[in-house]
Amino acid sequence: MPELNRRHFLVTGLAAGAAAAIPAAAHADPGTAQALASRDPRTDPFTLGVACGDPGSDGFVLWTRLAPQPLAEDGLGGMPARPVQVRWQVYADERCRRLVRSGVAVAAPEWGHSVHVELDGLSAGRDYWYRFRAGPYVSPVGRARTAPHPHSYGGPLAMAFVSCSQYEHGYFTAYRRLAEEHPDLILHLGDYQYEYARNSYEAPGGNVRDHEGPETETLAGYRLRHAQYKTDPDLRAAHAAAPWLVVWDDHEVDNNWAGEIPERPDRPQPDFLARREAAFRAYYENMPLRRDSIPRGVDMQLFRRVRWGRMATFHMLDTRQYRDDQGCGDGYRDCPDATDPARSITGARQEEWLLDGFRRSGAQWDVLGQQVFFAQRDNNAGPAKVTSQDAWDGYVASRRRITQGWIDAGVRNPVVLTGDVHAHWAADLKLDYDDPTGPSVGSELVATSITSGGDGADSDPATHPFLGINPHLRFYNNQRGYVITRVERERLTADFKVVPTVREPGAEAHTKATFVIEDGVPGVQQTYLRPLDPSARSSGQMTAEDTVRWETERP
Repeated sequence: MPELNRRHFLVTGLAAGAAAAIPAAAHADPGTAQALASRDPRTDPFTLGVACGDPGSDGFVLWTRLAPQPLAEDGLGGMPARPVQVRWQVYADERCRRLVRSGVAVAAPEWGHSVHVELDGLSAGRDYWYRFRAGPYVSPVGRARTAPHPHSYGGPLAMAFVSCSQYEHGYFTAYRRLAEEHPDLILHLGDYQYEYARNSYEAPGGNVRDHEGPETETLAGYRLRHAQYKTDPDLRAAHAAAPWLVVWDDHEVDNNWAGEIPERPDRPQPDFLARREAAFRAYYENMPLRRDSIPRGVDMQLFRRVRWGRMATFHMLDTRQYRDDQGCGDGYRDCPDATDPARSITGARQEEWLLDGFRRSGAQWDVLGQQVFFAQRDNNAGPAKVTSQDAWDGYVASRRRITQGWIDAGVRNPVVLTGDVHAHWAADLKLDYDDPTGPSVGSELVATSITSGGDGADSDPATHPFLGINPHLRFYNNQRGYVITRVERERLTADFKVVPTVREPGAEAHTKATFVIEDGVPGVQQTYLRPLDPSARSSGQMTAEDTVRWETERP
């Protein structure tokens, strides 16, 4: 049998936590084989795949959820109403021959038969592989990775980030291409799933797939929707390829929700807090999160900090659960409330947690993984300031306090990662956006959507009016894709990847643009891969080193 390379195993093969998190079920009689056999014994319970998340230097979270009938209308996935034992196994090799750790977790019906195994005691800075067993069934194999030792930089970090995957708007090809990149870490910055009933939110040219069930407002509805998304083989491949760090945005609950306020308080619907509680519970059930994030009623601790050795600290933010309501509605407005110093997008407790994290961080790179556009985006060339009230522009004082916080703390390299807006962007961050000549104090990279908005279109950044009005905005592209970065001590390099279409599966991805953030130099710089001496190519004198050297230029 030919040797399997890493890409073949992780991508092609993958397509073909703990019990302590659920203490009430820990001592229940699971009856694994009998419970599974009570339904169709020919049906695989691992239809939703596997996942790993929140890596530390000595461990990570492993996840799966049993659902032999993932599209069952009751959201229970075809599972019996009793707990099931699930054996987990962690290996040192991708062929699963060298077993490192194993154990048994309980998949309880009150938590949607999900499994969260929270591991520690493993070696730092290395790959592991894992799988699950329930009765006669064996799950796909996933790849996990531990972070470097806290006092080590480790090697370069291949980190990718994504957002906004509307199932109806296209095929999840970008997830597949991302899995093929073999990243060490994937950040999902929100809108993992969408709440709409079929045909309620149409992409230009029409939807290519349909949601099952009505708009998600109940626990059964959210469970079903999450399950439908995970039936997509490209999404499952991305989950199995690397550990994830996840945070939500709005569509995991309700479009543009803010704190305890839905998008449309005037629209008849179940009590919003009950809806929020159901959404939070289903989100935890379907994500590789630690026990700290187990929801408690209408509250769920999602903001958290993950360290990747000395190389990077990831501050994962929640800009939905604690924010004040949008001041003048959700759209673009010239809104006096946007500058009210009492208003916050993070809430006071999370803001203080973040500022304290800046003061304590000794990382080379401090990365904010969050949802909505951070830099100012004024769409008015005149004296009025017309900005999106759903983004940080609607919470100007909150943004300034956090920006001033990383300046005062002497953060070495602050980088904000963003989703939400269905387009690639890159921006220099300022303390005062009204002074375009002022110094840059940070960098923002924005990932386009996986599918949301349909295909989009290729675009010339120079023609977008926002870049003329806002000189700190440096790049824009309206295709679908993801961003993959290489994080090193000297620089962070970001490739903005795009696919030409999501209306048909299988498109190839290519790099639309590359930006570099140099260590100690706030702001983004576009790079172009060129031979240093074009005449050498024709004369055959081009060296291998010449062909891969970068020239860094301002666009």
